[in-house]
Amino acid sequence: MSTPKPRKKRDASEQGRRPRRESMSRLDTAWLRMEKPTNPMMITGVLMFAEPMTLADLKRVVRERFLDYSRFRQKPVEGTAGWNWEDDRDFDLDWHVRLSGLPGRGDKRALERFVSQLASSRLDVSRPMWQFHLVERYHGGSAVVARIHHCYADGIALVQVLLSLTDTTREAKPAARLDRTWLKEEHAHVARRVGAMDRYMKMGGKVFEQGMAMMQDPTLAGIVAKEGGDLARELLHVLALADDPPSMLRGRLGVSKRVAWAEPLDLEEVKAVSRACDCTVNDVLMASASGALRSYMIERGDDPDGLTVRATVPVNLRPLEHARKLGNHFGLVFLDLPVGVDNPVGRLERVAATMRGLKNSKQPLLAYGLLTALGMAPAAVQDMALEMFSNKASVVATNVPGPQQPLYMAGSKLSDMMFWVPQSGSVGIGISILSYNGQVHFGLIADAKLIPDPDAVIRRFSGEFEKLLYLAMMGSWDESLDADAACALLEEVTAA
Repeated sequence: MSTPKPRKKRDASEQGRRPRRESMSRLDTAWLRMEKPTNPMMITGVLMFAEPMTLADLKRVVRERFLDYSRFRQKPVEGTAGWNWEDDRDFDLDWHVRLSGLPGRGDKRALERFVSQLASSRLDVSRPMWQFHLVERYHGGSAVVARIHHCYADGIALVQVLLSLTDTTREAKPAARLDRTWLKEEHAHVARRVGAMDRYMKMGGKVFEQGMAMMQDPTLAGIVAKEGGDLARELLHVLALADDPPSMLRGRLGVSKRVAWAEPLDLEEVKAVSRACDCTVNDVLMASASGALRSYMIERGDDPDGLTVRATVPVNLRPLEHARKLGNHFGLVFLDLPVGVDNPVGRLERVAATMRGLKNSKQPLLAYGLLTALGMAPAAVQDMALEMFSNKASVVATNVPGPQQPLYMAGSKLSDMMFWVPQSGSVGIGISILSYNGQVHFGLIADAKLIPDPDAVIRRFSGEFEKLLYLAMMGSWDESLDADAACALLEEVTAA
């Protein structure tokens, strides 16, 4: 983590006062300890505004709303019994909220380079691990780049935190605060009861012990399969997954990240394709991302035909009554990305079939329990388990539904936004999808050694979606479009 910077002298009122300290949860500890030079564990987001915003206005919003979450005045401190949250007695808002500029014309490419630099830089562990950078004079307005360490909260919680800084009208007033009903249950597989999550946390240690034992003695797998419950059998399934196949999407990681984001899609058009193909909006977007990766791999000289790579996909497990709480409350599933399928509807069918198979999977609960157990395991054991699981995927992919109405911060209209979740272990590529105000935003973050030009991937995203949209509009409206029908339509168009 970054070298501590000189601190301001404490006020006289703070002298001699002991900072408040509380234990860090096991799951938050696990994410804190995943921090590596090749993969900083922070969530990076950029908010783009149509009008200029002043630094004073941003600081006021952060002071009044962001710091309303007391956790953001605290920093991680290691104690004899583990990690703790401790109040920062030298808290300095000027260090956390700062003014930044872009070189040259200050266009999108310059902002992408600036965000890439921040995404590659680790946060200072001697301070609360977050920062806001205000970029003035961006496209006639301004932009805010936020970095928050994953140990504070998961991606869904932090997107909610950032959006809690906004209002539904240009004038900030209590009645204009954003209502959290936009986090709909159909978009987030929430746990119905808090007690259920407590049970999974307790089960995590036992399942982790079984997994470590099976790694050392594979003959135990048969006993676990016969006598174990659903979680134990799911563990066997995950352990049996082969490592992801070699491709240009995997390799030795460096310390530089590259980010890019695409022009947004129309959400209603995405919904139209999902209805025509009898699948979900998420299926359509993941299939489009798979097609963009396939096209890029071919251009780079890689042969993806017949290849399937996996993405780890976060699944929200946060009870709705805890929507405002921080911390990490999510599991993970392994999703197949059929980059080896040429037919765009065929790719969509493969993604949809995999997602249907995962609908009732215990993988999210298994991952939640295992990560909790790893938070109290020795660091060397956590590193070994993390490497084993990260070898089974090439990509991290996340889709967060945002509010479908225009928002404002400090009187400036929020025109676009994007965020990127960190990768862990040997994974070096992250796909982020976010819907906002009737549009779908697609972003990519990648290790510079794997994908030095992420813009070459994201500019293919809309093209891959347009293929699906074209085929959906050309097909029969009386029945769902399938891969065979898509082939027939493509042959007709080619013959014509």
